[in-house]
Amino acid sequence: MTLEEIQTGQVLLIDKPMGWSSFQAVNKIKWDIKKSYKLKKIKVGHAGTLDPLATGLLLICTGKFTKKIADLQGQAKEYTGCITLGATRPSYDMETEIDQTFETDHISEEMIQKTTLDFIGDIEQYPPVFSALKKDGKRLYEFAREGKSVDIQPRTVNISSFEITRIEMPNVHFKVTCSKGTYIRSLAYDFGKVLNSGAYLSELRRTKIGDYNVNNAIDPNTFNSLLES
Repeated sequence: MTLEEIQTGQVLLIDKPMGWSSFQAVNKIKWDIKKSYKLKKIKVGHAGTLDPLATGLLLICTGKFTKKIADLQGQAKEYTGCITLGATRPSYDMETEIDQTFETDHISEEMIQKTTLDFIGDIEQYPPVFSALKKDGKRLYEFAREGKSVDIQPRTVNISSFEITRIEMPNVHFKVTCSKGTYIRSLAYDFGKVLNSGAYLSELRRTKIGDYNVNNAIDPNTFNSLLES
């Protein structure tokens, strides 16, 4: 990959590793480019945050293609993952400890399959309190970590498909296609409520953004091998 190609613009398909923030992935790509071509600055940005505990497709744009970020963010996204029933966590995922446990004996595989239908189409969803959304100039997770309650407004998102791929109680494996702004953590939490139980997201991988597929993505640690030095 030449410097001219990078500056003209590239959409890089990155397979974000577990534990990395989206910001870290962007910084790694930016550092590699600046080091290889001895640049002081280069425009690099990502098209849609992926939580540190999630893996999968992160689109990173370089040069003039950073102007395409808004369009890319608006495309439908596909995820695979696992919902664990019978407990809740304040963050709705593995970031925080279990705060409540619930019965799951009443939940059948048929109930689980039927419950997915409640989430197809346009739905109202409350973002998790542990999220990067801003309120009064402060990120929600900052309020949450300080133990402060905050009024969060629901928003309308669209789930175009929600498929259960495997059930190994209490773990429910799924594949979902959804609109921009959908929180899969909130989907997991709400799924547990509809089943008269609790639930949290125990695993998440983003597999597609529009026509971009994680199967064509690279590990950010190997990106520098594509650059001319």
